[in-house]
Amino acid sequence: MSTAAAPGAAALRHRALLADGTPVLVRRLGADDLAEVERLHRELPLDDHYLRFFTASRAGSDTAARSIVGPDSVAVGAFRSARLIGVAHYRRSGEGTAPEDPEIAFAVAHDQQHKGVATLLLEHLTSLARLRGVRRLVADVLAINYDMLRVFADAGLPVTRRVDGEITHLVLELPPGTPPRGYRDAVLERESRADAQSLRPLLEPRSIVVIGAGRRRDSIGRSVLRRIVADGFTGPVYAVHPHAAAVAGVPCHRSVSELPPGVDLAVLCVPAAAVPEVAEQCGRAGVRALLVITSGISCDPVLAGGLTAAVERYGMRLVGPNCLGLVNTDPRVRLQATFCRDATAGPVGVAAQSGGVVIAILADLERLGLGVSTLVSTGDGADVSGDDLMLWWSEDDRTRAAVLYVESLRRPRTFAELARRLSRRMPVLTVRSGSTEVGARAAASHSAATATPRVVRDALFRQAGILAVDRLSELTELLALLCWQPLPAGPAVAVISNAGGPGVLAVDACVGYGLIPAELTEATRERLQRVLPATAAVGNPVDTTATVAAAGYGEVLAAVLADPGVDAVIAVGAATAAGDPLEGVTPAVRATVPGKPVLAARLGQTAAVGRLFPGRAGAGASSVGDPVAAPAGADVTAAPATVPCYADPAAAALALSRAVQRTRWLARARADTPSAAPDGIDVDRARAVVAADLARRPAGGWLDPAATEELLRAAGVTVAPTLVIRTLEDAVRRWQRIGGPVAIKADVPGVLHKSAADAVFTGLDSRRQVLHAVRELRSRFGDRLRAVVMQPMAGHGTELLVGVTSDPLCGPLLTVGLGGVNTDLVDDRAHCLVPVTDGDVDEVLAALRAGPRLFPPDAPGRGLARDVAVRLARLADLVPELAELEINPLVVSGTAAIAVDGRVRVVPAEPADPWLRRLPT
Repeated sequence: MSTAAAPGAAALRHRALLADGTPVLVRRLGADDLAEVERLHRELPLDDHYLRFFTASRAGSDTAARSIVGPDSVAVGAFRSARLIGVAHYRRSGEGTAPEDPEIAFAVAHDQQHKGVATLLLEHLTSLARLRGVRRLVADVLAINYDMLRVFADAGLPVTRRVDGEITHLVLELPPGTPPRGYRDAVLERESRADAQSLRPLLEPRSIVVIGAGRRRDSIGRSVLRRIVADGFTGPVYAVHPHAAAVAGVPCHRSVSELPPGVDLAVLCVPAAAVPEVAEQCGRAGVRALLVITSGISCDPVLAGGLTAAVERYGMRLVGPNCLGLVNTDPRVRLQATFCRDATAGPVGVAAQSGGVVIAILADLERLGLGVSTLVSTGDGADVSGDDLMLWWSEDDRTRAAVLYVESLRRPRTFAELARRLSRRMPVLTVRSGSTEVGARAAASHSAATATPRVVRDALFRQAGILAVDRLSELTELLALLCWQPLPAGPAVAVISNAGGPGVLAVDACVGYGLIPAELTEATRERLQRVLPATAAVGNPVDTTATVAAAGYGEVLAAVLADPGVDAVIAVGAATAAGDPLEGVTPAVRATVPGKPVLAARLGQTAAVGRLFPGRAGAGASSVGDPVAAPAGADVTAAPATVPCYADPAAAALALSRAVQRTRWLARARADTPSAAPDGIDVDRARAVVAADLARRPAGGWLDPAATEELLRAAGVTVAPTLVIRTLEDAVRRWQRIGGPVAIKADVPGVLHKSAADAVFTGLDSRRQVLHAVRELRSRFGDRLRAVVMQPMAGHGTELLVGVTSDPLCGPLLTVGLGGVNTDLVDDRAHCLVPVTDGDVDEVLAALRAGPRLFPPDAPGRGLARDVAVRLARLADLVPELAELEINPLVVSGTAAIAVDGRVRVVPAEPADPWLRRLPT
């Protein structure tokens, strides 16, 4: 094993959180850190020294320190302010230990133990080891060192142990590629607890100071201070003003240094130029968190750097800059540190980068009577982001639904993991922001390289269980359904209307959004006929006619809800001389409580969505909780839910389709497991192919046909043999040896679509045809022709495209679609991000419009296509240099899946670990 630093390893330097929420700096250690490492070891009490070195003698501790920062070691340290509080390192072990199994050791300052220092360092050190190709780490721990044994046991990594007298020998397995699910879950659980602790000074501060509250009545700082006081913040409130005795009735301190000790949160409304210095003063005064309202900082590198330095130096958390503020409606806190409208208490958590979006969401939630649990306007997001709020909400029983508006994702993979975890507990909604190119694509191919940033982002949202909408009004329409009604058990919907045309339009909208019109049973139809006039229609939609009053409409609804084939009902109504039929909806829902969602649509309603007769349906009951805590379709035993009422039946159908999407995701998430690594992937062979090409062309590029075939075979994919043709005679000999029809193709740099470029001849089965094809390709492409290749014709089967492309932010993206000549004619593709689960791949195949016809659930070809997709996804995860890999076509029959043509582009890639716990500053 080389002792040189792994690519990117030397740059390891970022903030992370201890278990108690304290931010520390984690970075690589080198020779310059020798004095600090020696000090750490000298200050260890005798008991700690014995547990670390297996001896009470301090002789040799300085030698150990020099070894830790020496060239044969990889060491990381945790710093609190400038003090080194913990170190972890590994180096080659002595005799009897395999060279690939370095030994790992720790030392943590006594006063910093039991805070998660060793666990945090273990995560970082194993990450560095994995990036360097280390597959195992070993450790010897005294049997009485229970704390250290617990660190290894709780890490989430596969670990084996062997007890030898007083010593326990441990072996930690470090699988290549994405860490195992158990490890990622353990890291997220630790991050969740630590993040919640670190956010308490922001969201549950014991005391607050507002700095920059001016005397002018229109001062932003004054508005924020007045709001904090007027809304009854439960702790002490201070203000800092160098000249005023009081602002908004709050006595002022002349400077930050005069504040009493123990202030948790400082709200900064000072001019941009003053923010770094004020932040520095807050850090020196022991303030634990900053809310920076001020704008104009992030665009100035000097100001932004000064703020970041202060936050890092003193271990503070930061919301902003350039934000509206934050809210926590918990009665124990009652914090409204913002200059936008008051927020009422409710079940919805909100995190948004855009202040305008915050204002719009608050207005809609207020109108519906939903309200918020916590709200954070993250602004420029220098530190606290939607990731942090998802971690907070996962620990917060008051939050029952989450709304995110993010314009950029700092850690997309972590974001997806956090969202997936939170989505199992509550609905997570987002509004899509505008799509922009994340980075220039090196080439346009049929694979996922054609995927726009929106495609990548939507794949992330879909896999994480996030319900993404395109309009702010759609966000509210969906929230009303998810907060007030149970989830549907399935997509079968019945429509009831007192007007024929709107009922038909509602059914059309349901079908358009992927819902299924329910087939009412004969018993239900007979029951409806007894209630309704003879001119009524008792199919689906049910047309009650305009003469049916509210009571009769309610009986119809009760009958339809009782139908076992109905998963949900949309009740459409228009007021007539006979009255408003929708007045019968709430009593029917109260009487039946069938556990099925009911949505109303009132024709002519001005609001996009509201509550159906809230005075009669229990005004103030804004939520019955997330009904997905029980299996979808289970009986609702709580008080009857409020019925959401939409202005447009199509809006109701769209909201219902999103609810069905959540039902399906939850069912899959409960049963989903990571795809097992397929047998037969030779990652060393694949890496050798890539390394050989990059050694020849350091900037990377498209592999030649032979290297492409070698790489695909390394992945365990069956490849149609590719023979390079050197001469005309060689072409004839190879055709004769194959003994059947062949395809002859041109390998031309830059030609990605051979059919479109007339670079392929197929079905050649004579000497004359073979010679003509070779001559024609040479004539057509001239000096651009890199090679002519021959393949035996593949058998009949479904032609697919299967490929992966590495997105700069999200990592590899798997794409499956129709292949061959159909690729350009029919845009039928589906995507998901790597690493994949079994459910992800099944969903991709099912998402193809042609999927149900091509791959019924029991079709042998489905399993073969799935296997190839999983292999490519796994290869992309293990070999980060794969920028694009595409098989087109993959010919899938009932017995085999054969790659007929493939293209691979490789680029230099610096290994990175997206799963590390880290803060942005």
